[in-house]
Amino acid sequence: MSGLQLGGPAPDFTLRDQFGQDVTLSSFRGRKAVALVFYPYAFSGVCTGEMAGIRERLAEFLTFDTEVLAISCDPMFALRAFSDSDGLNFPLLSDFWPHGEVARAYDVFDERAGCPRRSSYVVDRAGTVRWAVHNAMPEGRDLDEHLRQLREAAE
Repeated sequence: MSGLQLGGPAPDFTLRDQFGQDVTLSSFRGRKAVALVFYPYAFSGVCTGEMAGIRERLAEFLTFDTEVLAISCDPMFALRAFSDSDGLNFPLLSDFWPHGEVARAYDVFDERAGCPRRSSYVVDRAGTVRWAVHNAMPEGRDLDEHLRQLREAAE
């Protein structure tokens, strides 16, 4: 891992979502805790299951105090097709160009595969990294832990 530390500042970024709208992490500062969910590829089996798990529990992830942002290196148009095909109505952000810049800032970019490793961070309202998990498989207990950490960061 790089210098990204729990309790330290979350690297800020602006990425385009599946609709071409800019989303800036720091725009949530002072308002919401944010779950950043890095995933390798749209339309891949495990990633599709993981995003479906978030979709099925979206009311728990998206509240007045919390937000979820899913990040991959897929191009915006692929993310739009993925979103439309799977009914993913939360922000899917494209870290396509410069390729993997945000994933690198969070030390989750796999240089060999050219995509982010499956990793999640919770950033509190102050913009501080409060929790991280790397290479977790998308099981129900993982989403429960994501939600628990997100709620704690929103307090």
